[in-house]
Amino acid sequence: MDTDNLNSSSYNSVLKKIAEAGELISIEKGTEILRAGQFVKVIPLVQKGLIKVYTRYEDRELLLYYIQPSQSCIMSFSASINNEPSQVFAVTEEDTEAILIPVSKLDTLTRENPRLNDFFFQQYKGRYAELLDTIHYVLFDKIDKRLHRHLKDKIALKGENPVQISHQQLANELGTVREVVSRVLKKLEGEGMVRQQGNTIKVFKL
Repeated sequence: MDTDNLNSSSYNSVLKKIAEAGELISIEKGTEILRAGQFVKVIPLVQKGLIKVYTRYEDRELLLYYIQPSQSCIMSFSASINNEPSQVFAVTEEDTEAILIPVSKLDTLTRENPRLNDFFFQQYKGRYAELLDTIHYVLFDKIDKRLHRHLKDKIALKGENPVQISHQQLANELGTVREVVSRVLKKLEGEGMVRQQGNTIKVFKL
């Protein structure tokens, strides 16, 4: 059973229940849909598009993971069931459609639909592995390797090369500063790994 994908035939009935309990909305690119410190009222289930989940410390940000179609935000889920303020914030990477599941209905939904519990459990497992990878990259990889990998990941997610992104946005996602990103991109360009033109970056050696 594919518990990672709510669009599989095994989950059609669960998806229908979620759609009935929630509200399908369209969200413009660049919209902050969750703020750090905010109590979670709804859990998003992405149908189309992409959402970025960040953490922030002082004046630095770090991208933790993406929420893709048929995925949800497990950090929001955790905060909601523990009635705690969110420790992360989330921004749409592109125009997105999502079903917003009210936290007030979540207990009934999971009790009546055990497969939904399976889905959230698999989400936990996947996010835990992603967060461990992120910690490993931050602690042990040099910034040039992290930056090149990050750009390749964006291409894999969005299917676009060149990538349209500013140096400041890359700095925010990698937990560094714009000057470092600019210096490293110039180094990678000299090595034939990328080519910059305006706010676009063509990535080679994928």
